[in-house]
Amino acid sequence: MSKLREIGNQLYSGERSYNFVGKRKLWYTIGAVLVILAIALPIVRGGFNFGIEFRGGSEFRLTNSQNLPQQLAVDVIQEIRPGVQVNVTGVGANDLRIQTEQLADLESEAARLSLGEAYGVPGEEVASSFIGPNWGADVTRQALTGLVVFLALVSLLMAFYFRSWKMSVAALVALAHDLILTAGVYAAIGFEVTPAAVIGFLTILSYSLYDTVVVFDKVRENTLEIEYSETRTFSEMVNLAVNQTLVRSINTSVVAVLPVGSILFIGSLILGAGTLRDIALALFVGTIVGTYSSIFIAAPVYAHLRENEPALKAAREKVMASRA
Repeated sequence: MSKLREIGNQLYSGERSYNFVGKRKLWYTIGAVLVILAIALPIVRGGFNFGIEFRGGSEFRLTNSQNLPQQLAVDVIQEIRPGVQVNVTGVGANDLRIQTEQLADLESEAARLSLGEAYGVPGEEVASSFIGPNWGADVTRQALTGLVVFLALVSLLMAFYFRSWKMSVAALVALAHDLILTAGVYAAIGFEVTPAAVIGFLTILSYSLYDTVVVFDKVRENTLEIEYSETRTFSEMVNLAVNQTLVRSINTSVVAVLPVGSILFIGSLILGAGTLRDIALALFVGTIVGTYSSIFIAAPVYAHLRENEPALKAAREKVMASRA
């Protein structure tokens, strides 16, 4: 523990330093490769696995399944309509949620009764419902509207608070990076994209932005009157700020990831709480990616955007001359 505290003190004082800003071309390359893969994966896999809320269909809720296999529900539905895609999710200890494409009224009633018979429960314990695709379209439109408004307000607020529109640009680049990578993981794993997942996507924006603002606040503090510095360049002061907030960023990420990881791996995968895994996956991946982007993307991009400004360029040349 004392060793970690010593490393943290060395990072803050500048005695120990990792060159995040100086190696930005490497981080840009890694980020570009990951983004390309995240965009290519949905295309290769044939798109995202949208939930019934977005594509529409029929849903059955069965209580007290007596721990019988989920495949039994798939067989029952496919006997009524051969070849239909069926998604079965465990809810709690013994309940099941069965989703499929839209069935006719007679098919839906036959499926409800057959499910009750197959699992040995009364027919009234099997609920059936229909969800139209218009509801999913409304959710998507509202989510996109909220995303656009959020990004616009965040850009204005950061530009006003930090007095630099270039910080807003760097933060938006990091946010776009986080969203694309998280969506790519969803496509790779094949989890359903549900309204809960959309909420998770919007939530990780807040976390990623929070971590970026912490770094940028230290950057602003370090770079005040940097034009008159004779010891460090602008990029070096930005890199110092990243090192000074590195331990805090990692600690915050670990504290956030542990409970979310418990929900994802223990709650949904081991205990079978399938309804939690959609939002848990988005939060788990987004938290890790958000921490990564604030260190390796946002700060280097901001330094890149500003280091060639005339005043900062002149200050850098003065520092280099004094060192020579």
